[in-house]
Amino acid sequence: MEEVVVNQAVNAGGVPDWADAPEGEGWNWLAQDADGRWFWYRTEPKLNWSGGVWRSNSRNQQPAGDGVPTPNWDRSMQVRPGFGGPETQ
Repeated sequence: MEEVVVNQAVNAGGVPDWADAPEGEGWNWLAQDADGRWFWYRTEPKLNWSGGVWRSNSRNQQPAGDGVPTPNWDRSMQVRPGFGGPETQ
């Protein structure tokens, strides 16, 4: 089983730093769940409003750190700076 190291560091703005994203190709999305936890995604996550989470296949997500819960969690998804989407790869 692959060991996943969680970087608990979240910057002053409450958002994990892209420099801490998992190594390897495709980790181009970052989002926060309603409980404050941040996750990196290798495929674009989909909002599951009723569950308070962003969803993706479990192999395509990794913990990114713990943040403070926010009522705006559903607007937290970010795309890696410079990533233009699947059509540019």
